This record gives sequence, C-alpha cells and structure tokens, in this order.
Amino acid sequence: MKKDKINPSLDWLENPEIFRVSRLDAHSDHLFYESIEEINLGYNMPLRQSLNGKWRFSYAKNPYRREKDFYKVDYDCSTFDYINVPGHIQMQGYDKCQYINTMYPWDGVDELRPPYISKENNPVGSYVKYFNVKDELKNKKIFISFQGVETAFYLWVNGEFVGYSEDTFTPSEFDITEYVKENEENKLAVEVYKRSSASWIEDQDFWRFSGIFRDVYLYGVPKVHIRDLFVKSTLDENYKNGKLKIDLDFILGNEEEFKLKSYLNDKEGNTVYDFGELVSKDKKIDTLKATVNNVEPWSTESPYLYTLYIEVLDKEGNLIEVVPQKIGFRTFEMKNNIMHINGKRIVFKGVNRHEFSHTKGRAITEEEMLWDIKFMKKHNINAVRTSHYPNQSMWYDLCDEYGIYLIDEANLESHGSWQKMGKCSPEWNIPGSLPEWRDVVVDRAESMLERDKNHPSILIWSCGNESYAGENILEMTRYFHSKDDTRLVHYEGVFWNRDFNDASDMESRMYAKPKEIEEYLNNNPEKPYISCEYMHAMGNSCGGMKLYTDLEDKYDMYQGGFIWDYIDQAIEIEREGVNTLAYGGDFDDRATDYCFCTDGIIYADRTISPKAQEVKKLYSNIKIIPDKKGVTIENNNLFVGTSDYDFIAYIEKEGRKIFETRINADVKPGEREYIEIEYPLIENNGEYSYNISMILNKDTLWANKGYEVNFGQAIYNINDCKGYNEVLENREFKIIHGDVNIGVMGEDFKMMFSIQEGGLISLCYDDKEYITRAPKTSFFRATTDNDRGNGHNFRTSTWQIAGLHQRLVDFNYTESKEEITLVYKFEMPTSIKTTNTVTYTVTPDGNIKVNIHYAGVEGLPELPLYSIDFKLKKELSAFEYYGYGPEENYIDRNNGAKLGIYENTAESNMSRYLIPQECGNRTNVRWVKIVDKNNEGLKFSYVDTPFEMSVLPYSAYELENAMHMYELPPVNYTWVRIIAKQMGVGGDDSWGAPVHEEFKIPSNKDIDLSFTISRI
Repeated sequence: MKKDKINPSLDWLENPEIFRVSRLDAHSDHLFYESIEEINLGYNMPLRQSLNGKWRFSYAKNPYRREKDFYKVDYDCSTFDYINVPGHIQMQGYDKCQYINTMYPWDGVDELRPPYISKENNPVGSYVKYFNVKDELKNKKIFISFQGVETAFYLWVNGEFVGYSEDTFTPSEFDITEYVKENEENKLAVEVYKRSSASWIEDQDFWRFSGIFRDVYLYGVPKVHIRDLFVKSTLDENYKNGKLKIDLDFILGNEEEFKLKSYLNDKEGNTVYDFGELVSKDKKIDTLKATVNNVEPWSTESPYLYTLYIEVLDKEGNLIEVVPQKIGFRTFEMKNNIMHINGKRIVFKGVNRHEFSHTKGRAITEEEMLWDIKFMKKHNINAVRTSHYPNQSMWYDLCDEYGIYLIDEANLESHGSWQKMGKCSPEWNIPGSLPEWRDVVVDRAESMLERDKNHPSILIWSCGNESYAGENILEMTRYFHSKDDTRLVHYEGVFWNRDFNDASDMESRMYAKPKEIEEYLNNNPEKPYISCEYMHAMGNSCGGMKLYTDLEDKYDMYQGGFIWDYIDQAIEIEREGVNTLAYGGDFDDRATDYCFCTDGIIYADRTISPKAQEVKKLYSNIKIIPDKKGVTIENNNLFVGTSDYDFIAYIEKEGRKIFETRINADVKPGEREYIEIEYPLIENNGEYSYNISMILNKDTLWANKGYEVNFGQAIYNINDCKGYNEVLENREFKIIHGDVNIGVMGEDFKMMFSIQEGGLISLCYDDKEYITRAPKTSFFRATTDNDRGNGHNFRTSTWQIAGLHQRLVDFNYTESKEEITLVYKFEMPTSIKTTNTVTYTVTPDGNIKVNIHYAGVEGLPELPLYSIDFKLKKELSAFEYYGYGPEENYIDRNNGAKLGIYENTAESNMSRYLIPQECGNRTNVRWVKIVDKNNEGLKFSYVDTPFEMSVLPYSAYELENAMHMYELPPVNYTWVRIIAKQMGVGGDDSWGAPVHEEFKIPSNKDIDLSFTISRI
C-alpha cells in the first residue's frame, strides 16, 4: 500500500518537535544471513549493499543558494562535483573547519535563540548516488540505513520524498521498498543541512563538521526477519550460572507460521544450551528464558563471549534467516552504594574518547579503531566514555571482544545555553523542562539504547553531557531505567542542580581536585563517586595523577575516572610544503577556542605522547614492589591471576645489566604475595637497581608475547656511590691571567672564562670547541598550556625577565696547583632583590665542577625552574643519559618512568604538543653525554644530588615565541639545560588549577646544585 505523500518543509529545521519524518524505529545492531555459511562474511553480509564511495555533490552556503530540484529524476547532476562518502564536507574542500568548545559556533555572527537557526549561514550539501539493486536484495523488502549524518537531512529516491531525520550519531533508516526499481538504475538524493534545531543540543567540544560521515547501505530482509532482539545475559546471585532472557520482534511477510530454533555455543563451538524449537506466527516473542550452568563470566580481564544463534525456518523446516549474536554473561549492579561487576567492586581506569582522525575527522576507520583498542589494552586502560555521542557499532563489537567497559553516552550537549564565560547562567537553557524539547531528547536516548543494548561492554547509559538539568533529562533516565534493568544511568549535570538528583545513579563530577573528592567521600555520601572527566591532558600535562589513583585504595566509594581525553583533535594540513597539524583558528574559523581541542594522551596522528607512560603505570592492576631479596606482587585484578605473565627479575649496576632470572608467580585476584628471589651477593661499591618486568608469556589479541605490561624498581647504593667521573692523577695545568679573560690550559684541553660575559666562554678538548656562548642560569620555562590556563605565566613573569636580564655584580677567583675556582654572582631585576651564584672549579684533568646557587627571599612568586643553560653547537645533537626514562618526565609525572640508560636526539626529544612548550625533561639524572656523529662531546655528571635535564634543538625563549611547530626557526644550536629544580606540569584542569603545592618551587628557599663537566 502506497504511503500518503508528504511534502518536505524547511520549517522542520527550526522545529524541535519535528526531528523524524518516516524514519523507522531504532533496533538492535545485529547481523543476519540467509545461510549458516554466510556468517563467516561478518559485516560483508550478502543482504547488505554498501553505497559508500563517490557521490555527486553540490555545495551551497545557505538554503537559498542550493540546487532546489536536484532530487528530481530528470535533473542533470553531471555538472556536480564528486565527494567521498563517508566523509565530512569540510575535510574535502567545502565550507570551513571550525573548532569550538562551549560557545555556539554562530556566537558573534548571528543573534539567535533556540530553536532558530541562521538563514544566511547554514551550509547545504546536495548528494546524489546512482545505484542498481544487487541480486541478493531483489524480491525483498528493502531499507536504507544512514549510520551517521550531521546534522539534519531530507531523503528522496527516484524523485519521491522518503523522509527526514536529525540526530547525527545514531542510525536513520527508512523503508524504500515502494520507491526502488529493482531492474533499473535508481537515483538517491540526500540534502544535508549543517544547522537545524538539533544544533542547539549538539554543542559538544569538537570540530563542527557536516555531511554524511558514516556508512550508508541498503539492506534486504527475508520473508520472516528478526527486526530487533534484546538479549539480557546476567549471572545468578552466586555469579556462577548464566541467566538468559531474550525478547524478539519480527517483520513478517505473508508467512502464516514459522519455526524458531535457538541455541547457545561457547568459544569452541560447543552447544551449552538449546532452547529447542518454537512454532509461532506472532510479531513479538516475549520471552525466551534459560539458565546456563557454570558459565565463563565476561569482564575486561576475561572478555569471554558466547554466541547465541537464532534460526528462523519455514513450516517445512527450510532456513529463512539466521542471526548470530555475541553475548557476555555479566552482572553490573549497585550493592551497598558501590558499583559492582560480577560481585566485585569496580574501579574505572578510563579515558574519554572522541572518534577522531587527523585526516578524516570523525569518519574513522576499522584500522584506527583497532589501533585505539590495542593501545588501551597495552596501557592498562579498562574503560571508555563515548564522549559525547554514540560511536560506530564496530567500536562496541571491539570493546566486547577485547574487554573494555563502556559508558555509552547519548548525543546531547547544550553547553552554550547555560554556561557562559565559565559561569552557570541557565536563563534560556535547553532542553531544561521545556515540553517541546522532551520528545527529541528521549528519542536520542531510545535510539542509542535500542541499537547498543546487546553489547556486554556497556555498563552504564549516559544522558549526555553538560546540558544542565531539568525534567527532560530526568525523563531520559526514567526511560533507561524502565527499558533496561541490567545497567545504571549516569549524568554529571545534576551537580549543577540537585533538584534533579535522581537523573544519575552515581555522583559524577568534572575536574574535581583530589581534596574536593575526599571531602565528598568523607561526608557520608549516598552515591559512589566517579570523575567522568579528570586529568585534563592538554599539552604537557597529566601531572599529579597519582593523587587521584591513590584514592582507589583509600575509599571504597571512589570508583575511578575518565581522563580528558584520549586523542588530540588536530587536522593535518600542508603549510609551506610540509604536512603539519592544525588546531582551531588555523582555518580562519571564528568564533574558535584555538588549541583547546588538543587534550589527548596520544597525538592526532595516532603516535603516542609521553603522557601515556604515566597513565600506563598508574592504571595497572598489578603492583610490583621489589627489594634486595625478592618481590611483593599485589594483584588488584578482580577475576584473573597472574599466570599469563612472566616476571623477569634483573639487576643493573649504574644502568648496565649484571644479572637476570625468570620467576613464575600466579598470584590470585585480590591477593598479595611475597616471592623470594635468589639474587647474587653484591658487595662492590655502586648504585644498583633491582627490577621486575611483568611481560606477557603468550600472544594476545592486543599485544605479542614479551610485551611489558608493568614493572617495579627499587634502587640501592653501596657506600653511597656518587658521581661518575674519571679522575686523572699527576697532571698539571696552566692559568693565564688576562685583563678580561682567564685562560686555563692543560693536557688536551683549554678553557676561557670571561669577566665581561660572566662565565665560561670557551671549552676545547683536543682543540675542538664545544660551546658558543657563556652558560646562563635561568628561572624560566616555555609556558605550558596548563601554565597559561592558571595564570602562572602572569604570576611568575618576573622570573622570565630575571634570567634574561640578570647582571654580574661580583666576580672573584682563587687558585692553587690543584684547582682554580671562579665565582660569578648575579643580581636579577626582581621587585625584591635576588641573587644567584655560579661557581666553576677546574682541575688539572680538564674537568669542571659547576655549582649554581639561588639565595631564597620572601615575597616573590614560586619559581618555574632553576637551571643553567648551555648553548652548544648543533652538531652535538645526540645524547645518552642515566636517569629516569625512557619518555619525558617531571616531578609530578615520573611514576611511570624507570631508572636506566637511554639514548635520544635533541630533535626527537621535542614532544609534539600542538603549541610548542616546555618538554623533553628528565628527572633523577646521574649523568648525560651529548655527542656529535663521531661520538665526541661532553659529559655532565651529578656530584651530590641527581639533577633534571633536557636536550633540545631550541631554547625556552624560542619555544615560547612559537604558536605552531612550523613556526620554530631552523635548528642552529643544541640547548642543554642542567636543572636543579623544575616545578611540576599539573593537569587537574587547564583553565585555573595550579600545580599542587608539593610540586611547586617556593622562592623563599635556597636552591643548590653541583655537577661536573668532562670530556668524552
């Protein structure tokens, strides 16, 4: 029967009550086949026909300029461009890429209030695809599925209007059987609008794209088709036996009666439960139930999946359709105000994850998803919040298979409607309690749940993000609760309005500091606590993370958090012939929030940032505490022991391995065990590290055998070994006294110290000059994103000037046959008089002992750092050091680093933060060698206290002056910083949170460091 004709209207774009026209109800994302053999084809099921690829495309800046009749059969589209589907139009040369956080993207361009949209600034994409129906779909009901279109679209087939849909991130499907010609070419026309009333509730912190950016496909269904299934697979009260409940919804043709055969297989293909055969003629079957004895529970630690097979047969027993559905038995519940998985208290060690690619925006691929999930497993991440919208279905399949807990978040954010300039101002907040917005937001909850409900990885439904509060969001929670009793519901926004506290089953906050979290947990809380966003990983960040993870063992109701966020949202562009990564504002996009899109623990091109080193260590469930006699292994897993790992015990003397053995340890979950190790007796003087490396003893889905998952290290000194210098006895040197310079010469070396320039101006070994200018003390580091965000650069600006413009106020020297000591005292241009002193002591062997001393004073702000900077020739670009590594680390971010000997280059030591800033630091350094290609160079060694250091191709001031990596000048020098102290990098947030007090450097305390310079 023909449907009544509907005339599309542009008025729908501004009407929040019209968000779907002829769009089908959402359903589960299961696959289906006409034969058992086809199951192996996976997503390439024969009953699906992909329409991805090249489409004809016409762009218009606004609706008035669009090709209005393009959808008509006789309209010639041959002059249209081609565009790739899936893909954003902005990533393919149309419109403009725009990044913005909380503001609405039209702020300052159009004066608007919900639900109205701009008439002049609303880009339109007119898409056309010509196709022929493939044989497998003929003589069947045919549907079309748009997996993701931003933000609203109209659909025509062969000139006939089919329907309209909003909601960017869940599928929009239509029955097109009556419009399709099975034996002729068909014309599919889609008109996509960037702005609609939906844009007011899609104000996420991301790039504002538009277009058809996920898969488009046709699918045909057999004469009896399982349209929807809801599988609830939980555990009994003892968490031993599986409880299975299945609801089915069918599309029926003319078949009066059909048979249903259902059975459950384990991983090996053995049938563990058979429902037998059921005869039915009903559109719905409520409910198939079963108890499956002694099941393998599903969890992140052991993501065991069974396969439920549902076969539909005709009256004669011929197979019509088969659905294979992966399921995991698990129970997620609230017990005594604590969230439990399979009876055990859960701790989320999570990240927030945008779907993002530096070349494709949110149109990400299977390859990128696989990279992501393997990275997460390798770095002990056990949970993801799908910030802030439902992801592609494949992501949920991967999380089921690999074992990742999910908070599945509805596509709702109206940040700009209630928070302005950081202040809560909800006068015209949407959706609030406005009745005209109720149905659209509940529809978004329904579209997400109905598609994703069969994925065991999803533990929590989320009502969206940063949309304040109101009856409409509470109605979303009521919907989730009424539809699904196997999961909990999350919504952080109730923090802003406690009148709607029932909207969330848990206390969820953003960027609460550790003390604030403890205050909540110590105040008789009613709900367990999670940080749905914490550790804002913008630029050089993630400092102080251990202050949060330490809460896991201190409070049962603290149940973890989700780092903001996983991946930098930066777009690859070509600039001056070089590919580089761009952020907000680089496309002349206004309004914009510039580099606030670069908050990931991995870079946008899916290379790993140094921040991941800390995350991996602190998120590990296995704690490893070595000592001289053995190791304590604390297994905080909930369900699995340590039998899948080997523990490699080894001893290093000053970074060089001298002993290794392998131990086996199967520590049960939740237990702590001490294992003795037969170490050799060590009596020689030196520094020794006792190390335990925990490695996989077999290949897994996510890493190969031998991959190190975690480590432990203990460091001991025998006879308090200090320094690493070869002392050459019975040598003499010559001192030359000039009016301006003092020269020191010895066997194979010569040096010159200048009174005028304030220090060492020449250092030659074997007639080779190594330095270019006198080393200078510094109190300044290139400001990080967090520094700028909390006003550190303003607050401590005096120290930038202090080092740059200090002046020599005193010089003296003493000499003897054994040494010459030269003392330079500098005064800094600070509001309160400050001084620092640099002392050089030269011995006949050609070594220089350097001491830097800052005299503390009251009344000045904290110091960013105190260092002495060496401006070396650029040929000295390689370095080796004995200290904490391998990645950069800081005093508040070095738990994931270990003491060892590491190699690097100045250039590769530059972290690729989008805005150049302080980077490349190493803590607890005993010595560092900087060499040229002939392995000739200088060695800097500690005397009493290990130092911090960095080796970079740019000075702190060059880094400070650049806003992009490509703005940095050609490399002219190698800058070596020997650092007495550097403050932490912080990371509670990036807009006001300072570095924690214990990681600051007070200006009223003296700072002193001694080290030596020697030849290599």
